[in-house]
Amino acid sequence: MLGTLRRPAIFLTALMLFAPHPSFAGTANWFLRWQPQRLVNGAPVIFQFVPGTRLASLSGKWLEHEVFFFFDPGSRSWFGIAGVSLETRPGKYPLLLDGKTEGGTTLSWQRSITVGKARYRRIVINVPKRFTEPNPEQLQEIKEDQTLKHEAFSHGVNEMEWSGRFLPPVNAPISDIFGTTRTVNGKIQSVHQGLDYGVSEGTPVAALNRGTVLLARPLFFEGNCVVLDHGQGLLTIYMHLSKFMVQEGEQVARGQEIALSGGTGRATGPHLHVAVRWQGIYLNPATLLALKLP
Repeated sequence: MLGTLRRPAIFLTALMLFAPHPSFAGTANWFLRWQPQRLVNGAPVIFQFVPGTRLASLSGKWLEHEVFFFFDPGSRSWFGIAGVSLETRPGKYPLLLDGKTEGGTTLSWQRSITVGKARYRRIVINVPKRFTEPNPEQLQEIKEDQTLKHEAFSHGVNEMEWSGRFLPPVNAPISDIFGTTRTVNGKIQSVHQGLDYGVSEGTPVAALNRGTVLLARPLFFEGNCVVLDHGQGLLTIYMHLSKFMVQEGEQVARGQEIALSGGTGRATGPHLHVAVRWQGIYLNPATLLALKLP
């Protein structure tokens, strides 16, 4: 799989010199690139690190999250996917890297990266009261769903399963974007943590990338829901489905049909909601789909 990765020219960002760390000297020919070039709260990011010496392994830390890197021998680069939460304030944040040479020597570096503030819109919607004022039985169902999702999300794998660019789940216009603050029935209830596609019921839904089916079952708010684990802490979530085409534990290919769209759960009508979750934080799917990945 790694032998098919594309060369570093796929990145749109300018070549950035990697700041030397006190534990290592002579790093003038060590480079870091990232995409997108301008990082904002809510954005996924792919790091590409080009070391000046051969490493046996590389790990990182970004905004208190572990970053898992894999090596592409064709470009002699290490790649790691990460993200910036919606709650992250503008500022400079260090990416900390620890590498180990084939001889067993541990080397450390860091680079401060600027995060800006994105502008997200506000909308007003109305939904049935049972979604904003659930009765005791529904509250119990919601609690059970939360426990189920917590257990499922905690069993993700660190090994990389995704490969290449992430593809849209449907060929349809986007009806609501990521980061929208929603006033529901007159009260500010939530921030939209995904993309909505305006599709009619029964539209085939495709996997954004290769992965393993973590969940495929009905939930109170999400309706019929499929969660794919792509490895390295990265999940994609597909909601309000009318029919499942996959089962939990099944491995799926990028672009494979996994479900049919619908209007189940907390939905004002048929549509597809897609979310991207990385190590517990939700990221903008539109940015992930735009990244030119190896």
